[in-house]
Amino acid sequence: MAYVFDPLPTPALPVQGDDRLFPVHRIYCVGRNYAEHTREMGHDPDREPPFFFQKNPDNLLTTGEFPYPMASEDVHWEIEMVVALKSGGTKIAVEQAMDHVFGYGVALDMTRRDLQGVAKKMGRPWEVGKAFEKSAPCTSLVSASDVGHPDKGAIWLEVNGTRRQEGDLAQMIWSIPEQIAYLSGLFELQPGDLILTGTPAGVSAVLRGDVLRGHVDGLPELDVKVV
Repeated sequence: MAYVFDPLPTPALPVQGDDRLFPVHRIYCVGRNYAEHTREMGHDPDREPPFFFQKNPDNLLTTGEFPYPMASEDVHWEIEMVVALKSGGTKIAVEQAMDHVFGYGVALDMTRRDLQGVAKKMGRPWEVGKAFEKSAPCTSLVSASDVGHPDKGAIWLEVNGTRRQEGDLAQMIWSIPEQIAYLSGLFELQPGDLILTGTPAGVSAVLRGDVLRGHVDGLPELDVKVV
């Protein structure tokens, strides 16, 4: 097969204990999936149907250095657990959803909040605030065969050594099986899809030079410096 120009490399994440990489197909992010974060963003966590937005696979960052992005003066952190799918399909039943999970990781959904706010007011999509270059710093993945399927446990973020976000996976409004099942009713899920499962309360703005450490019990810690 000939191309007009050489295709870019496939975005991929390392896997702990495995020399092979996990190729990434799509990145789905669930919005407002922790009640306290929903409140801090000015909404009522009444378990309305979940909503999702996407980041691009090449938004992933694994170097540990997050470059402060252009066109924004208000960039926020959001710590999240990542679910990585090994298989997919449509209309997946909640009871079978976990059969499709390869493993888990930890990521930051970095957000140009000022640009997102303008998009919200104008009723426009959020991509300008969410899907920018290197906006998804992420750890390596850990397979479910090694870590199980976390449905409770601490999730937190420290900024310059001070705890700024803190919650528990059990506080998710929509569980991981429910997220997978709901998404599969909107899209045909594929092997390599990632789901960022929502963030606890405590989001705020980063500054150049800040050092962020993200944690989910049982998973690799995420260390990121803003440059």
